Amino acid sequence: MEAVADVLVGLVAALHVYILVLEMFLWQGKRGRAFHGFDAEMARATAPLAANQGLYNGFLAAGLVWGLVAGDPTGFRAQVFFLCCVIVAGVYGAVTANRRILFAQALPGALALTAVLIAR
Repeated sequence: MEAVADVLVGLVAALHVYILVLEMFLWQGKRGRAFHGFDAEMARATAPLAANQGLYNGFLAAGLVWGLVAGDPTGFRAQVFFLCCVIVAGVYGAVTANRRILFAQALPGALALTAVLIAR
């Protein structure tokens, strides 16, 4: 079960790296605009905000990777902490921005957290 937990944590980390790239570097391109349905003007106007969000997603990914490579008990604690952060961010985003964030961010985080807690 520990291997399954590690894979799920790794997938959540990879998701947040993808979000970082999308929000920091691809926001004004076709993929970034299509993600939220923004036209070029809206993407340009919101690019600094998106880049800031992307940076935070990078911190979440870094924390999860740290949790994977650090020995226990630090690794376990880091995974639990950063997965809780992912879940809270996903729930908040679903309430304030778009409901699909609940399924795209909070649900994978919750599944990974459940696996981590069961495995340890």
